[in-house]
Amino acid sequence: MSNRQIKTDVILIGAGIMSATLGSLLKELVPDWEITVFEKLASAGEESSNEWNNAGTGHAALCELNYTSEKPDGSIDISKAIKINEQFQVSKQFWSYLVSSKLISNPQDFIMPLPHMSLVQGEQDVEFLKKRFEAMSNNPLFQGMEYSDDPEKLAEWLPLVMTDRTSDEPIAATKIDSGTDVNFGALTRMLFDHLQNKNVEVKYEHSVDDIKRTSDGLWELKVKNHKNGVVQRHTAKFVFIGGGGGSLHLLQKSGIPEGKHIGGFPVSGIFMVCKNPDVVEQHHAKVYGKAKVGAPPMSVPHLDTRYIDNKKSLLFGPFAGFSPKFLKTGSMFDLITSVKPNNVLTMLAAGAKEMALTKYLIQQVMLSKEQRMEELREFIPNAKSEDWDMVVAGQRVQVIKDTEAGGKGTLQFGTEVITAADGSIAALLGASPGASTAVSVMLELIKKCFPQQINEWEPKLKEMIPTYGVSLMAHPELIQEIHTSTDRALELSKELALSK
Repeated sequence: MSNRQIKTDVILIGAGIMSATLGSLLKELVPDWEITVFEKLASAGEESSNEWNNAGTGHAALCELNYTSEKPDGSIDISKAIKINEQFQVSKQFWSYLVSSKLISNPQDFIMPLPHMSLVQGEQDVEFLKKRFEAMSNNPLFQGMEYSDDPEKLAEWLPLVMTDRTSDEPIAATKIDSGTDVNFGALTRMLFDHLQNKNVEVKYEHSVDDIKRTSDGLWELKVKNHKNGVVQRHTAKFVFIGGGGGSLHLLQKSGIPEGKHIGGFPVSGIFMVCKNPDVVEQHHAKVYGKAKVGAPPMSVPHLDTRYIDNKKSLLFGPFAGFSPKFLKTGSMFDLITSVKPNNVLTMLAAGAKEMALTKYLIQQVMLSKEQRMEELREFIPNAKSEDWDMVVAGQRVQVIKDTEAGGKGTLQFGTEVITAADGSIAALLGASPGASTAVSVMLELIKKCFPQQINEWEPKLKEMIPTYGVSLMAHPELIQEIHTSTDRALELSKELALSK
């Protein structure tokens, strides 16, 4: 190993959407900072950000029923949906800035307009959806949402779903045309091309094997080059760990107190993908259902039109799988080696608490293809097995930590940023709505980690994100303005979409 330290200002670990977003923001704020990126794989966006490893939904809480809950008095709480929608508007503003500034081009290569729909069956769920629609359609963020429980209208919206449906159970849907399909893999690759044009050094096939604090307050990384086996030491004032499921191990190696008492539980996803173009053409929407009773939030079934490699695809899922790996390309020992003296009680408490999840995962792993097809037929009654193949999607590591509300060993279903007290290192853990809210998450990280510079950076931040520091709900007059400007820049308006 070389004893020479290679110095840089910022190190980003992992070439996924989070590092791509943070790197792009920092390059605009402080162009002269030196940034180095280390990625274990041979190219950008190959793990969680890859288009086959996630749902590709622009999560704006338009159709995802798990972001709205029924309160004890029967009313619908839409506060989480509002927050997620506002975060997605921030992402769209930053992407629009990049396109308008000609830093990236051809937005249709990563984002497409696509209706978002919620679909439910049964009296109780239909009643829930109706109340949800009433609560949301009065809100300017969700303007344009429609509701119907009329089978004829639903057949117009969802021909594939309604054909040959024999059940006499009540069925209802909501539809909103301002939804999007986002190819986060394509966006990640575009952003890394842009960063390399801005002299960011991106080192592929390099893994970070260790990370520690030096006596002068820098972070020193032990980095292995997989092409020639050479190990080097790199130092930086600031390090971001954005390695998807691999982030937890590196956070633990950093030794920061904030990284203790945190565990991770891996869940893999499986999608059914339709290979019959005639079937694919009959569906044009992202349609989210309701998770079955006892199933975790990440198991919400959805039937999605996707645009991958400029080709229309149709996916259904996710079905849960289990592997002890924290990444698709990870090690079978990832789970066991993540258990440390400081988090073993947290992990054991989660194991005792989450017996229902364990049972659910075992049941999911045991499903045959035909059993998966039966679940698909709840959405597409006449689905034929020969038209569908299985695709293994990405690994997601759900965060386990001790919380005041949930107690010891509480499973977190979201995205979490762990930051050192002095802001010199931060790690991103967790899963959905992840990529969709990347810009908001990274802006929060910048605010926490660079408190001295944030005031000086504010004018540039407002140039990139016009609503920076402003709640859209507090300024509803801005909502239409933002929708119009971002839709124009990202070519999402109906006129542009129809002219393609």
